[in-house]
This record gives sequence, C-alpha cells and structure tokens, in this order.
Amino acid sequence: MLSVRVIPCLDVAGGRVVKGTRFVDLVDAGDPAELAERYAGEGADEIVFLDISAAPEGRTTLLDIVERTARRAFVPLTVGGGVRTPSEMRDVLRAGADKVSLNTAAVAAPDLVRRCARRFGSQAVVVAIDARRIGRPPGEPPAWEVVVKGGREAPGLDAVTWAEQAVELGAGELLVTSIDRDGTQQGYDTALLRAITDRVPVPVVASGGAAGPPDFVAAVVEGHASAVLAASIFHHRRHSIASVKAAMAAAGIPVRSVPEAAP
Repeated sequence: MLSVRVIPCLDVAGGRVVKGTRFVDLVDAGDPAELAERYAGEGADEIVFLDISAAPEGRTTLLDIVERTARRAFVPLTVGGGVRTPSEMRDVLRAGADKVSLNTAAVAAPDLVRRCARRFGSQAVVVAIDARRIGRPPGEPPAWEVVVKGGREAPGLDAVTWAEQAVELGAGELLVTSIDRDGTQQGYDTALLRAITDRVPVPVVASGGAAGPPDFVAAVVEGHASAVLAASIFHHRRHSIASVKAAMAAAGIPVRSVPEAAP
C-alpha cells in the first residue's frame, strides 16, 4: 500500500484563507503563502489551494497568489477554482501548481476533463466533487447529489455516477467533499467515500468534517481513501500534522515521516 497523504487545505477568498461551515459564515484564517510554508515545514505531503469565490464570481484563479504560495511551499500543490479552459489550466500550472482541480466548470462541460487530461496528462487533473446527502426512504441505501458554485446549486447529478464519469473522461484523482460535514467537525462521511472509492480505480482524497486523528484513520480504514484533507483543525492548531500521522501509523496505515523540528 502506498503512503496515505495528509493534506492541509487552503480555502481562499479575496486573497485570504478563510474557513466556515458548509461554505458559509467564513472567517479569516491567514495568508495562503504563509500557511502553505508552515504546513510544508510541519510535514504536509501536499497542499490544496481552492479559490472558492472564483466560480461564484465568474472569474479566473488569482494567479499572483498561487505563484506566491508555490514559491513558499516545497511540496506538491493542487490549485482549484476558476479554471474553465485548458488554457486557463496551463496558466495555473505555469504559476506553480502541480495539479489543477476542476469542479463547477467540469460539471457544466464534462469534456473539459478530457481536453485537459489529453493536453497535460491525467496525473495533473483532479476533479473535485462536492456532494450532499439526499433523503431516501427507510431501508434504502444512501445517495448523494453533486452541488456546485460553492454549494449554492444542485444540477441534479448523482455523485457516484459523476465520479465514475469523471474518471472515464481522464481525471487522475478525485477530491470528494461532504457538504453536510464540511466545517462541522462531525467526521468524514465514510459511507460517501466508500461508495466512490469502491467504484473508481484512481486515488480519492477525503474532505469535509475532520475533528481529530481518529477521523483521518476512519477515512482510510472505513472509507478507503488514499489521502485525507482538512482545514480548520490545522489552521487553528487543534491538531498537528504530526499527531494525525502518528495516529494513522499506530493504526497500521503507511504514512511519510514528519521532519524533525530544527533545534
């Protein structure tokens, strides 16, 4: 089994890292470049930078902030938000991203995933899926719908079906966020994760709801995730990347070691 990645997430709006609950009630959490540098030094395996206001505002990614962040964090960087064409993906990669996450634009025009994968390779294409649980009659299995534009709209698309389609189109990784759990610290939706991971052959990053190290373990053991992502608990120093990795290692999950602090 490959090492499971621990990934801090920078939700960026107005050039600042923000965090809220279910994408609303946002509060300032700091400068993206400074946080990225801190997390890289603390043992993050990757950084995810999501320009969460780009799609609702109908604009492209803030490339100057991406470039400044990439210069400060010497770990792989995934950037999402505002990419609607292969040319815009090229610009984000040139600004320093290693991978680009597609969300709202990919749902609106699925062939965007194919075109980006053909031009830059599947390894550079991440499809982010924001999913919300939908009501089901008692006894029926759970189901989830896709939501876009920062959780503001539901296009009537089944999340698992979209995950399979995105991979068929060329996505090399999926970033799956439970909107129901985002910012709530109620734990990852492991049923959602497992419904998707058991149907696709690519890595799935778990997102939304982490409260502490046991949640990261559950995302891998129960949800079969290949990577675990969180924001608030790292931003507010409730838990460290080292403590999360220690809990995962204790559960038998392979993780990369955290560098020792300088004396």
